[in-house]
Amino acid sequence: MKRQLILLLFILAVTQAGWGQKKRVAVLDFEYGTVQSGISAIFGQNIDIGKGIADLLVDRLVRDGTYTVIERKAIQKVLAEQNFSNSDRADSNSAAKIGKLLGVDAIIIGSITQFGRDDKSVGVGGGVFRGTASKYGLGNVGMKNAKAVVGISSRTVSVDTGEILSVASGKGESQRSGTTLFGSGSGSATAAGGGIDMSSSNFANSIIGEATAAAVDKLRADLVAGAAKVPERVVHVEGLIADVSGNTLILNVGAKSGLKVGQTLQVVQGGREIRDPATGKVLRRIGASIGTVTITEVDEGSSTGNYAGAAKPKVGDQVKSQGK
Repeated sequence: MKRQLILLLFILAVTQAGWGQKKRVAVLDFEYGTVQSGISAIFGQNIDIGKGIADLLVDRLVRDGTYTVIERKAIQKVLAEQNFSNSDRADSNSAAKIGKLLGVDAIIIGSITQFGRDDKSVGVGGGVFRGTASKYGLGNVGMKNAKAVVGISSRTVSVDTGEILSVASGKGESQRSGTTLFGSGSGSATAAGGGIDMSSSNFANSIIGEATAAAVDKLRADLVAGAAKVPERVVHVEGLIADVSGNTLILNVGAKSGLKVGQTLQVVQGGREIRDPATGKVLRRIGASIGTVTITEVDEGSSTGNYAGAAKPKVGDQVKSQGK
């Protein structure tokens, strides 16, 4: 019994160490310019399916657990602050800049290469809109034996160099007899209100939804297989102690600054501040290293760690990457 307990504790320790080493990635909305005319023919308007497919991919990557994936709210905030346009979605250099601001190891960008019927790479052709089909802007998608095909590709980009670390792709197909791309005429109502919920059951149960899900699943598998190609980013971290409770310290820096569980920082006390004479901003603090703090918990803006050292740390003491 004792031996089994020791073995269980060892497995848990190894597993937790592995969790701390997961690579942090962000997924940008996919570019869909090559299929835009087909999208308009299917939905009767220009729908941003690049956002929908990115959302589906994020969901699958989170469920898989190989990567730590940044929340979309954090990405949208940075995009707004940097005035990042939709036309920059597939640009490696722009993506690298955004990824660096997010503090991730790599950023995933991609394109939708096929979305719609198999008879045209951009989706549905024009045709004459009649009856129920015209109501939903579907043109000739109501033909029997409809076959939906979705193709997507992605690149995993280094945030430090803009280098493409790995590529991935996914293609999905679904076909049924006597149906449309949406399974029935009214199925396209998921596009109401100027948008489409690609995570809804209505969309998922349509043949275009089934093809989309299959393509995203294959893309996820490719991305997981390429995880080893993503190097762990070396990030210089500087912050302050916000709270001291015995040997437990709470810091004002977290995952957004690139901090990870298991990382060890110096604790620096005393000395003087060097300020920029023009702005008054603190450029650096010159003090004495009194010990180290090893990070045990991390959220976006703060972290918790165990302190080890001879002197007692205080609120306001500096913490920074070792060797800096």
